[in-house]
Amino acid sequence: MTEETSGTEEVLDIEFLHEIGSRMAAADPFHAVLERVVDFVSTMVMCDSCFVYVLEQEKLVLRASKNPHADIVDQLDLQLGQGITGWVAKHQQPVVIASQAWSDPRFKMFNDLPEDQFEAFLSVPILCRGKLVGVINVQHRKPHHHSRRQVRLISTVGFLVGAELEMARLESERVLLADRLEVRKLMDRAKGILQREMHLDEEGAYLALQKQSRQKRKAIREIAEAIILTEEIRRARK
Repeated sequence: MTEETSGTEEVLDIEFLHEIGSRMAAADPFHAVLERVVDFVSTMVMCDSCFVYVLEQEKLVLRASKNPHADIVDQLDLQLGQGITGWVAKHQQPVVIASQAWSDPRFKMFNDLPEDQFEAFLSVPILCRGKLVGVINVQHRKPHHHSRRQVRLISTVGFLVGAELEMARLESERVLLADRLEVRKLMDRAKGILQREMHLDEEGAYLALQKQSRQKRKAIREIAEAIILTEEIRRARK
């Protein structure tokens, strides 16, 4: 590698890392950031396949792919420790295989993926503050040597994306918690109305909500909202 080539690669690396950082700072859609990562990694190592898995509820979910896999993106999931990808996630260490990846004892075949027949395999963990948040996989149809620079740069991308993924996870948890609190408030109001109108205790009111939810095949939140709305209309008429 000449000094000029090395300098060009460093400029490209810096430009990409700057773009990824800018996208995260601009709060680009989550999948848009992942797709940009896939595009860059695929170009940098000239690979035939690139996957990004995200850790969700103790499972790795495929969230982005270089090749068109509309039927499995956002659907395929792996257990920690399952296959090479699961091993990387469990041990938080990269795996670099130059050829015959399928012969590695950690390899697991997935019938939905033609990439299972590819020769070379590079997998790096996506981390945030020492915590696993995902995995980036790179594959080649023919034997391929991944340079130290390539492995380190993809790992760096993992660190950057890891912070974004962790923020997305925390935001998702915040929204879920807020929704649960809102449902709890609605249920408490609905139970209060049922207790007053039907002379029930708190447990009886809750069981009544559950029964209506099953019979009408609606979420218990919808039942609670309907009870509250009916009460508000009744009061307004008075």
